[in-house]
Amino acid sequence: MGDEFEAAVETATRQLVAHWQALAARELPVTPPCEPGSVLSALPPAPPEQAESLEEMLADTWKVIVPGLTHWQHPAFLGYFPTNNSPASVLAEFVTAGLGVQGMMWSTSPAATELEQLVTDWLAQALGLPEAFRHTSGRGGGVIQDSASSAVLVATAAALQRASQGRWRSSGTEGRYRLYCTEQAHSSVRKGCRLAGLGEPQLIATLPGTGRMDPDALGARIAGDRAAGSLPAIVVATVGTTDTCAVDPVPDIGRLCREENVWLHVDAAYAGSATLCPEYRHLNDGVALADSYAVNAHKWMRTGTPCDVLWTSDRTALIDAMSIAPSYLRNPATDSGRVVDFRDWQVPLGRPMRALKLWYVMRAHGVQGLREAIRHDVHLAAQLARLVAAEPGFHLEVHELGLVVFRRDTDEDTRRLISRLQTDHTLLCTPASVNSRPAVRAAFGSPYVNADTVHYVWERIRTHAQAPEKASATTRSAGTAR
Repeated sequence: MGDEFEAAVETATRQLVAHWQALAARELPVTPPCEPGSVLSALPPAPPEQAESLEEMLADTWKVIVPGLTHWQHPAFLGYFPTNNSPASVLAEFVTAGLGVQGMMWSTSPAATELEQLVTDWLAQALGLPEAFRHTSGRGGGVIQDSASSAVLVATAAALQRASQGRWRSSGTEGRYRLYCTEQAHSSVRKGCRLAGLGEPQLIATLPGTGRMDPDALGARIAGDRAAGSLPAIVVATVGTTDTCAVDPVPDIGRLCREENVWLHVDAAYAGSATLCPEYRHLNDGVALADSYAVNAHKWMRTGTPCDVLWTSDRTALIDAMSIAPSYLRNPATDSGRVVDFRDWQVPLGRPMRALKLWYVMRAHGVQGLREAIRHDVHLAAQLARLVAAEPGFHLEVHELGLVVFRRDTDEDTRRLISRLQTDHTLLCTPASVNSRPAVRAAFGSPYVNADTVHYVWERIRTHAQAPEKASATTRSAGTAR
């Protein structure tokens, strides 16, 4: 088995390197031109009775699976926000899988726990976050979650623990507690609110034309809820909304939350990475007033998914909310109170060794290398923004960090452009809504994107915009359109 494994690893490495080279050269489509069910029909309907070789599995991977993938690392993948990667991250995933440890508690893998404490403190330092968010503070600390969705759910549980003084663990929420955000908050906030038993969030108005939360409207809603007998538990502020990269006024929101004793969670899943660069450190304004803060390292830090980092300045509330300790999880290290057990910082019990990936990436690139990658993407986004702004019939709505949002003269023309772009397998942009009007959003972040990509993408966009109705790009089936 050892020889076969070693040979398979060599083959897989060659295949991945060739794949990355093909992506960089734009030799592959961004989205697969396949019909629904085509991958399923190419695979056997029953499991194999006899063992198959690793080489056979690799061959089928590249023959059947890879052609049916959307390539998120493609330089012309400008949809959603980036989910980028790097060789250091891939290597760490390989080593992590090979070691196969379970890091739910310090006692089950001491090095896995302590490495995670170190790298989350490293990243907090690199991002300029407050000392209270570091494990060395003794009050707070960071933990690697699978996503910002899990981060907001865990933060909500901690907020309920504080707001109810622990009573919610036995009596539930009883419809009394409230979560506040704007309609621009990520959909994961609404999902987390439901899963925590709070129903729908209380949607706070935004300042006109900005997409940013109105602190006065938040204060009025909190006061009204208290008067009606409800208990405000948590406010979720966003630093970098999905549609327009809007930034909520965290300093004003934070001061209000302190006055009202309401937990403040800051969702900086995308834009938080930019604070690696001193010129974007203003995005941290007011974060010292937050109780928790999350950023997706797997978006813009060359770290493969999943790798969301959640920090809290109040680990006691978080642990009290999440901890359940049956006899089979008791051990001397935990009982001593001298160690961190990350099982109490997340929803699942089990967890892989999550920190090795971020540790490899931070060492392979250095903070300066990660800064340069972000600046590179922001520079390319600025190039596209200038092209859009200079083109008759186009209107630039937003250029923030690596995000460019634009529209055509009329909403009908914009929708037509969106429809055509969604049938083009050679690039991917996604729809947005700006002031209730349709728009197109393009977010830079692929490790292979360059100035040539910008001009290629822009020419494709212009071509689709100028083409007569009957001459749109080859249409893929409705089932695969995004």
